[in-house]
Amino acid sequence: MEVGLVALWLAVYLSLWALSMPLAALIFDRVADRGAGLALPLGLGIMTLTAYWVGHLAFGWVALAAGLIVLVAGSAFALSRGVEVGWRDRIDVPLLFTLAFLFIIVVRGADPGVWPGGGEKFLDFGLLKTLLRSPVLPPEDFWYAGEPVRYYYGGHLISALLTILTGTETRFAYNLALAGFYGMLLTAAYSVAGMVAGSFDVSRRTAGLFAVFFVGFASNILTGLQVLVWALPDAIGGPLGQAIAANLHELAAEKVVAPPSEFAYWHPSRVIPGTINEFPFFAWLNGDLHAHMMSTPFLLLGAGLLFAYFRTPEREVTRRRLLVFGAIPPLAGFIAVVNTWSFPTIVGLTWLSVAFAPARPLSLLPTSVVTRAERLDSPITREGSRLGGALGVALLVLVGGLLWTLPFWLGTASGRSIGFFPERSPLAGLLVVHGAFLAVFVPYLLAHVKPEIKKHAAQTGVVLALFVPTAWLGGLAAIAVFAPLLVVGWVLLRLRDDLGYETVLLLAGLGLVLIVEFAFVQEDAAPGRFNTVFKVYMQVWVLWSVAASIMLARLLGGGRAIPTSWRKGTAVLAALLVVSTSFYGAFALAGHFDDGATDDMTLDSLQYVSDYHASEVEAIHWLDEKEGQPHIIEAPGRAYRWSNAPSALTGLPTVLGWTHEIGYRGQAAYDERLTDVTQFYTGTPEQQVAILEQYDVRYIYVGPQEREAYDPGDFSRLSGVSVAYESSHVTIYEVDQNQLAAS
Repeated sequence: MEVGLVALWLAVYLSLWALSMPLAALIFDRVADRGAGLALPLGLGIMTLTAYWVGHLAFGWVALAAGLIVLVAGSAFALSRGVEVGWRDRIDVPLLFTLAFLFIIVVRGADPGVWPGGGEKFLDFGLLKTLLRSPVLPPEDFWYAGEPVRYYYGGHLISALLTILTGTETRFAYNLALAGFYGMLLTAAYSVAGMVAGSFDVSRRTAGLFAVFFVGFASNILTGLQVLVWALPDAIGGPLGQAIAANLHELAAEKVVAPPSEFAYWHPSRVIPGTINEFPFFAWLNGDLHAHMMSTPFLLLGAGLLFAYFRTPEREVTRRRLLVFGAIPPLAGFIAVVNTWSFPTIVGLTWLSVAFAPARPLSLLPTSVVTRAERLDSPITREGSRLGGALGVALLVLVGGLLWTLPFWLGTASGRSIGFFPERSPLAGLLVVHGAFLAVFVPYLLAHVKPEIKKHAAQTGVVLALFVPTAWLGGLAAIAVFAPLLVVGWVLLRLRDDLGYETVLLLAGLGLVLIVEFAFVQEDAAPGRFNTVFKVYMQVWVLWSVAASIMLARLLGGGRAIPTSWRKGTAVLAALLVVSTSFYGAFALAGHFDDGATDDMTLDSLQYVSDYHASEVEAIHWLDEKEGQPHIIEAPGRAYRWSNAPSALTGLPTVLGWTHEIGYRGQAAYDERLTDVTQFYTGTPEQQVAILEQYDVRYIYVGPQEREAYDPGDFSRLSGVSVAYESSHVTIYEVDQNQLAAS
């Protein structure tokens, strides 16, 4: 294990946290922990957004230095305002970050490889490498030479800046960055859950620790159901398992009825047919440095900022304007560059937060406008102005987010169309994926709605008896399960003052879950709503982990809104949830360390290349030593296979790489380049020269994949082409474009 690098990166993370803490304390001065768990995402966001803009002129140390200067200036400003950090009371956050960081370091140390199969590691590693080679932003697409990348790369940009700052080789930086994002997610969840719980005068640490567990280790209840089926007698467990499996994804279904010896960590992420249902611990165990993971701390930073707005009294107009118009738009824009799927979520969360905050949305406007609006006061206009005003604020945040990262939207983001009415989720799948959270949300809302239920028990029963079965039988299981929660939560937030931001987070997640039942982003890379549910459900998990943790803390703590008699039942419920959602982590870690080489742990993500692809390892290292971004040409291969390794593992742009480019640029563009690559390896000398010139190729790679696919001849027969590297399995030719043109 590279202990020195681990210590260096941990020191850098904690130093950036300390540097960012005064600014966080200034923004979150009304909450108990002064935003300590959000300080690192805040600081990295400021540093990286600055580097993003400067990087369009000059990337590297120049952009990094600019980002650090802006961050230092922000903290200096905060200290000049006399902000009190209270360092001694903040020690729990760096301690939690350290434990989380080291946990993932150990997990990755047992299996650190950037494997091409089972995830997006080739894509993520290639993005990190190509960023580190880029003189300016946006980076060149390493799988589509000559064009800027069409992908959200903000999380990789953060990783690249940290790699530059620490002077670390990319093969180690990949896993060190991954561990840092996990630490940020856990501390952010701890902080947001704690600050909301503290507003109810219940234990913020109880809520925070629940949030750490749910967001960092818990899984859906599939493995818990497996354990139940295993534990029951065959006469009962067999039929039960078959009944559960009937409407699940085939991978999940086969494991419900399988013995414990056949546990596989992969299958609980494939529960609802035609979708991916990841949860954070699965993602970090799998080890992708992927956008949907890296955006989660910043989504919670947005939730924390919006909670600060939510708690600010109406009379403090300037502070509320600064939060919602000054802080949220740049964060929204930055989130879009990190993971564009989260951009609509932060805009929607803004709408909900402003709509349900005690302060009226229209009070953000000039006094004269508010005075005229008050003349039309009535229950209908009040609700209309609240929802409409909040929508106007959200639209301004959307526009502001677009402007803050305008180069991304104009050149890097790839367009997608929206599809409607996909295949919907079965009831069993929804309950398995979301059941642990529903077990908290339902009793929490019942505790608050109970007096109203007593008054209108008959009417409520009739409505539910008609609505739920009708929705379910009509193929709308999600409506049957989640719509009643949405309506009850919405109404209670407007009628009662003993619910707060935890219910806003609940509503945000409910909205996301319902939306993907009816609309999805159409992509060439995956069928139907496959990718939409994948990217949206990770956000739902994070938001609901925090919401459920606050609710559990409130139910355990009692109070005027929570009957005392509920505390014992909640304690039992909490214990059952912790146990049932921990089975996955226990089994998965046991299997992970059984399979991993724990006797010789390392963070070298490329070590496996020497063990499994020795025939190409030296050739890839030879290419990796080249400076800049010279173009290469290689055989494009199937995704999730050992193909395009020279480009993915070096960051050198190749003419065409994985089929991911179909999703980014369309089938026609991909096929055009595929034809060119095929023609180069199999065509006439005149065709080969033309293609080398067209794509400004510097190196021709001929390895096992190229020989198997094309059986090419000797390219050194071409004028301006010579052998630069040769082994028994790989030949690399160097192209002199000047001689090529002259010939």
